[in-house]
Amino acid sequence: MNNLLVLPLLIPLSTAVALIFFKNRIMLQRTLSVFSLLAASLCAALLVLQVKAEGIQTLHMGGWLPPYGIVFVGDMLASLLVLASSAVALFCLIYSFDTVGREREKQYYYPLLQFLLVGVNGSFLTGDLFNLFVCFEVMLISSYALLVLGGTKRQLREALKYMMVNILSSSLFVAGVAYLYGVTGTLNMAHLSIRVAEAGQGGILNAVAVLFLIVFSLKAGLFLFFWLPGSYSAPPAAVTALFGALLTKVGLYALLRVFTLIFYHRPELTHVWMAWMAGATMALGACGAVAYKDLWLIMNYNIVISAGLIAFGLAVASSASLEGAVFYLLHDIVAKGLLLILGGMAIQISGTSKLNEMGGRVGRYPLVGALFFIAALAIAGIPPLSGFAGKLLLVQGGLQEQSYVLSGLALGSSLIVLYSLVRVFMSACWGETKQQSSGGAAPSKAAYISAVCLFLLVAAMGLGSEWVYRLAAAAGETLLFPAVYVNAVLAP
Repeated sequence: MNNLLVLPLLIPLSTAVALIFFKNRIMLQRTLSVFSLLAASLCAALLVLQVKAEGIQTLHMGGWLPPYGIVFVGDMLASLLVLASSAVALFCLIYSFDTVGREREKQYYYPLLQFLLVGVNGSFLTGDLFNLFVCFEVMLISSYALLVLGGTKRQLREALKYMMVNILSSSLFVAGVAYLYGVTGTLNMAHLSIRVAEAGQGGILNAVAVLFLIVFSLKAGLFLFFWLPGSYSAPPAAVTALFGALLTKVGLYALLRVFTLIFYHRPELTHVWMAWMAGATMALGACGAVAYKDLWLIMNYNIVISAGLIAFGLAVASSASLEGAVFYLLHDIVAKGLLLILGGMAIQISGTSKLNEMGGRVGRYPLVGALFFIAALAIAGIPPLSGFAGKLLLVQGGLQEQSYVLSGLALGSSLIVLYSLVRVFMSACWGETKQQSSGGAAPSKAAYISAVCLFLLVAAMGLGSEWVYRLAAAAGETLLFPAVYVNAVLAP
């Protein structure tokens, strides 16, 4: 048993509760929040090192052994995602100091951000399907409040759409959990793996598997993503960066976990559906990325494309594709956080998110332009940046399994990503200077600190891709061989 597993949840949870009592003391809230996320990131890094050295770590809450008690499980996939999420949340927090506004800061912005991270990290570390639902809800309730914080008409409109979609998916989630418990008598994920294998994945279990596929696809922005571009464009830039980097990744993680550990026996049903959705998501996301001339919408459709890419890796379900899905998921958390922060800085400089009104004003801030261009190359998968290795593994896995259409869509969508983001770069940095739009301002030091630190992480993941690959390969092995996870959790 390893008590370190609970610290990435306990630290932000305790901080969130404490911050509630300091509503008007903004500097104290900022300071405590930074130290909290630093501590959570450090604990996550130590957990990754322990998993690398000793294997999968578990914690049985209250001493109740699985499958009867609450269990937290830290395999390499969960540990890496907790580390990446905590680090990106830290830099989104720093970026928000001078961008969300004093009024929002006094309306429990910092406690809500901490509660959001509790839900995200809990979703990654839980070993129980019902607790996955609970952590999802903690994350979603916090995101509802962050999305609507400020009370503008656009925020309220988009929050209503966002809440309706997620309430529907959560209702289906509860129904799926109830049916699964009724059939198997357990909700421990490792125990479910055994029970579903013993029963044979047929009949009602197939229906439950499809239900979970719909639920997690909605939460991941996979195919049914109509709610995402508008909803993620409504809040302040720091909140958009946090949402784009973390929220859809939790849904993708749930797909990876459930459909490699529990429902992997009938790939001709579940994985074929997933393949169709992945292909449609990449194609439709690419159409959205080139159809709009609003910076937020372009970047949000790039989030959609990334969801399709990762689902493609799971649908193929080969060794190379699963390793690629893990690698690209880690890259996308960091790179999307960087891109969205830089997008917010570009909008702040220009005073508008419309490409045809930016007039090259970002060109007066060469560091912002240079970082945006390199981030665009990384997300498009240009070597030697961090996106290249993940996409290479994904395409390699697709070609090995003769999934030529999806592999072609993955390559084609990468070109569309590059085109759409270079178009933004040219409009923001090279466009003809026009009359200054109202609201334009220089980015703050906090924004530069956040962007540069995330850029260094992206660069490190690219230059150190061999080291990152070893960690991704260890995570991919657990996904490919579910018995490794099951034995680690249920072993006496």
